[in-house]
Order: sequence, then structure tokens, then C-alpha cells
Amino acid sequence: MRCVGLDLRVGENLSIFKTGTQRLRIGIDGYNLAMPWGTGIASYGRSLVETLTAMGHETDGIFGLDVAGPVQEREALFYDRLARPPKHTINKFGIRRATTIARMLRGPVAQLVPPGGVDTRPFAERMPRFDRLWSSPFLFERAHAYFRTTRQFVRLRIPQPPAIMHWTYPVPVVLEGARNIYTIHDVVPLRLPSATLDDKRQFRALVQGCIKHAAQLCTVSETSRRDIVDLFDVNPDHVSNTYQISPIDDGLLAENPAESARLIEALFGLKRDGYFLFYGAIEPKKNLGRLIEAYLSLELDTPLVIVAGRSWQSQPELVLLPRPDDLASPRHAHLERRIIQIDYLPRHLLLRLLRGARALTFPSLYEGFGLPANEAMLLGVPVLAADTASLPEIAGDAALLVDPYDVSAIASGLRKLDTDAGLRAELAKRGPVQAQRFSPARYKMHLADLYDRTMSHTA
Repeated sequence: MRCVGLDLRVGENLSIFKTGTQRLRIGIDGYNLAMPWGTGIASYGRSLVETLTAMGHETDGIFGLDVAGPVQEREALFYDRLARPPKHTINKFGIRRATTIARMLRGPVAQLVPPGGVDTRPFAERMPRFDRLWSSPFLFERAHAYFRTTRQFVRLRIPQPPAIMHWTYPVPVVLEGARNIYTIHDVVPLRLPSATLDDKRQFRALVQGCIKHAAQLCTVSETSRRDIVDLFDVNPDHVSNTYQISPIDDGLLAENPAESARLIEALFGLKRDGYFLFYGAIEPKKNLGRLIEAYLSLELDTPLVIVAGRSWQSQPELVLLPRPDDLASPRHAHLERRIIQIDYLPRHLLLRLLRGARALTFPSLYEGFGLPANEAMLLGVPVLAADTASLPEIAGDAALLVDPYDVSAIASGLRKLDTDAGLRAELAKRGPVQAQRFSPARYKMHLADLYDRTMSHTA
């Protein structure tokens, strides 16, 4: 990890830089980065930090891990908490209500986590390289508890704050002394309320709070931008669409596909171009239940590989698959040759598995961007995607689009991709071309515009 000390000399304001010509200090939160399993928003945060570093900006990571104690112990505590989030007495409201409100009214202070010699290589796939790390114990749990009680945002303080604080998710926190940006990836709780557990009133109030406190809102597709503008009656100039990029390592992109295929066959017994793939969370909006039904209705020889962790309401999505306690049934013996389930894979293996797939199957009901589709196109893998929300915008003519609510349409798409080698070849050719619309160079341009707008903002 690249982490340098912060010189906090009195009178020095490190926040005053001009975007595009000089370096900015930009804070990025670790709300999703600190979660034990990867999320799409964690991928967004990693690629954002890496892009800002490539643009020459400095980055401060703002986390909510408990590193209270002597300064020389903070780095070890930080990575210990990152690897094993501690059990604590926080209740469903974040912590005891009286304690939370008293602390939040005073405003939490994040502590600098100076480098102390920790070997950070085990976190290489998970943690981007920040210039500085800051942490405030249980910041996000307490902030959400405080917001539920008061409908107010917590005002976080750090010495000499960065010019911009870019929150990668709508969280009820404002960094004092910085211009705050909030990324709202989508408004699924309001567009597709049955697909999330969010308290819908709470979500609406949270987004309204982000609008109130933001120097600029950020989102990741024109679809999401229109949704935010329409549902919250916000000035369109206040919402910037930067899109996003897929954080695929250059070494993997340069790797010979035959070598990737050799590794996947050795590990999983799967031959290149010999399986369909789905990956993501098992939750209602991902539409895995209809995909499984469509796949099983076809009696294909090509197996379907599912790499997905169980999320809320995952059981209804898996109703056609055997339960773990039903492994000896004839039904399981029939299905195990056709559907292969893997709960989790490290990213480097997941992307190699993707590269060797006959097609990515991604009939999601709603996406703010649709990272798996973009990743597949980058790797030249044919894509079956839904014709709803942002996916037509992201996939263009480089995917086979189907109605995600129509099982027969999904089945027809699977059969076409399974039997039509010419179609697969054409989609594989179009994919990398379409994916260039979301290249690192274009992402840098979008971010530069976002930060220029932010720095010109006056409260």
C-alpha cells in the first residue's frame, strides 16, 4: 500500500488545488471496501481510487473501522479489523441510542492511520492504494442510526480535510471543510421496491439528504441520471453521469486466453467455450430464478455455472435447485451435471472463468450500470442481457437482449447462443468495441468534468 504521512502544519491548506492542472486531494469512503465479500460498489470504489491516482490526484481513504488506541498500533488494528470485522454490541440502531446521538451531535473525528510496516499484499485484490488512511470507529453504523432517529447527516471531521469528499454510496455523512459528492448508482428501491429490503421512506429521505448536502451528485448511467432527476425533481446540472470502468488487471487482459482456459479446466474441469456463466448476488433483482427455469426447460448439454453468494430472499430464486440437505436425491444427480454452483471466487479466478464462457447470462431486472456485462464485453465474451434499465445503454448492439420477465424469451436467447456459433462470434467481435465507450481514458474525462463542476460549486 502506498501511504505517506500527512504534514499538518498550522496554516497550510492542502485543499486548494485546481482540477486538470494541479493535484487535488480527494477523499473516498471505505464503506463497501471494508465488507468481507466483494460488492459491485466495492469494485467501483477500487477503480475510482486507481483512476484518480493515475490522474495524479492524492486520495484519502475514509473508513469506519475501530482503530482506537496508541498511534503505533493503528495500522495493525486497521488491517485486523478489515480481515475480521469485530463482534461488538451495536444493536440494530447502530449502538445504544443515547450514546449514538450524543457522539454524533459532537461530530465524530477520524484518526489518521499512519503506515507501520504491515504487509498489505494479502489485501491487494481488495484494497486500492490510498495515499492516506483515516478511520472513525463504527462511523457508518452510527451515522445510519443517527439518521434514522434525527433525519440529520453526521458531520465528520478530520484535520486539514481534502478538497473533495467523494462518497461512493449514499451515506448520511458530510465531511466538514470539503465539497461533498455522493454517488447514487441507482434508485432500485423506488423503481423496483419488491426487489430490495430497504425502508423505502428511509431511502428517499437519504437521497434527499444527499441532494441537500452535495456540491454535485454522481451516477453511473444516463438511465440512473434520468431516474434521479425525475423522481427527486433535482436540477439536471446537479447530477453528473461519469459511467464507470471495469477494474480488470492489464496482466489478465494480456494473458493468452489458452492459458486462462488451461487453468480453468485444471481447477474446475470446464472446457473453454463449454459452459454458460452467471455471477453476482442471489437476490430478486438479479432474476436468477427465471434464468434457471429457462435453462432447465431446454435440456442443454452445455452446463450453467453460477458463481453467487446467497443474499436476502435467495431461496425463492433457487427453488428449482436441490437443497444442501437433499444431495443424495435422484433430482440432484440429474441437476449436478447441468448446474454448477460456486459461492465465491477470488476476482482473478472469476475473470478467467468469465473469459472461457460460451456466454455470460445476465437477465437482471434492473441495473444502474451492469458491471458483469461490461466485463464480459471487454473480454470478448458473448452476452445475454435484459432489455430493461441501463443494460441496453451499456451493451448497445454487442449483446443479445431479452425480456427478463419472459422465461420463454430467456430460453430462446440461451438456445440461440448455444447453437449459433456465428452469432457468438459476431457478439464477441462487437463486445470490445462497445466496451471502449467506457474506457479508462473516457472515465478520466468524465471525472475531470465532475470535479471541475464540484470545485466551482459555492454553498
